[in-house]
Amino acid sequence: MEDTLIVVFSATKGFAALALAVAHSRGYIDYDEKVAAYWPEFAQEGKEDITVRQLLAHQAGLCSLDRLHINQIEDLDTASLAKNIAGAKPEWEPGSRHGYHAWTVGGLIGELVRRVDPAHRTLRQFFEEEIANPLHAQFYIGLPESIPSTRLAIVKGVDHPIQLFLNLHKFPKKLLLGFLNPKSLTSRSLVDPKKFVANKNFNTRSLLSIEFASGNGVGQVRDMAKIYSAFALRDSQLNIKTDTFKELMKPAFPPACGFYDYVNRIELAYSLGFWKPFYGYQFGSSDHAFGHPGAGGSFCFADPDAKIGFAYAMNKFGFGMADDPREVALRNAVYRSLDR
Repeated sequence: MEDTLIVVFSATKGFAALALAVAHSRGYIDYDEKVAAYWPEFAQEGKEDITVRQLLAHQAGLCSLDRLHINQIEDLDTASLAKNIAGAKPEWEPGSRHGYHAWTVGGLIGELVRRVDPAHRTLRQFFEEEIANPLHAQFYIGLPESIPSTRLAIVKGVDHPIQLFLNLHKFPKKLLLGFLNPKSLTSRSLVDPKKFVANKNFNTRSLLSIEFASGNGVGQVRDMAKIYSAFALRDSQLNIKTDTFKELMKPAFPPACGFYDYVNRIELAYSLGFWKPFYGYQFGSSDHAFGHPGAGGSFCFADPDAKIGFAYAMNKFGFGMADDPREVALRNAVYRSLDR
């Protein structure tokens, strides 16, 4: 259907980061200020000096789920998650390394948006009023009740264990070993023991309706591309200041231990809540590009050099962390058309 909406899993994190970029452009937040300056309760357990920039680059050490007392789906909502994270102890010395904050970074961004916004809007409200409405784009971080379920695409996950087994080779070996060890940082950060973030739950209103900015964003794919295009082009409707635009385009700067991700166990580059191109993973025309992939194959990004926004989402899960063959084929076709 022309107006179908679909969940994009972790690609949601990129849209949350876009909202924080708008807040930066309005002068509400400084990327180099300490998080505790905006969120005093955050200054516990050695987190006093963590900067916003470090937090958004997955350097804060707040990635593990097992310390956050997630007992029901609603505990993944920003309002609940933020309270738990405020009292959490980092897994490493903040700034010394990075590791993917798969289920927590969205809540951290959401709480920062609410704290710095003069009107104290939730991330859901802020995104709708500052980005979606001006661009006439449908993307929701927390699905409204007014959207009928008939408009939602059903995402099909892995149907059989044999199917998963036959595709294990597509995952990095170190990542698989981490999953198999329940005490590893990988497992404690990515595996939800109570299965609230199991793929099948992303087809339910109970998970889609909360503000879970790490993974439950729902929208029209063409509108996702429109949103990123607005940032790539500095659309006047968003009024993105030059300083913010330059920040978004900066190359990723790794922590002291380099680009190795201690959760995903491969090298990755993060900046301001986005994945960035670097020698280990390329997308867009240059390292000016910024965006975020999602589980199963979705990927949305802005390419300021090419002046485009790109978005891909699927209703059948693929395998691997990024570069799903279906998405790559579409991305390559887009750039071939630009070359012509």
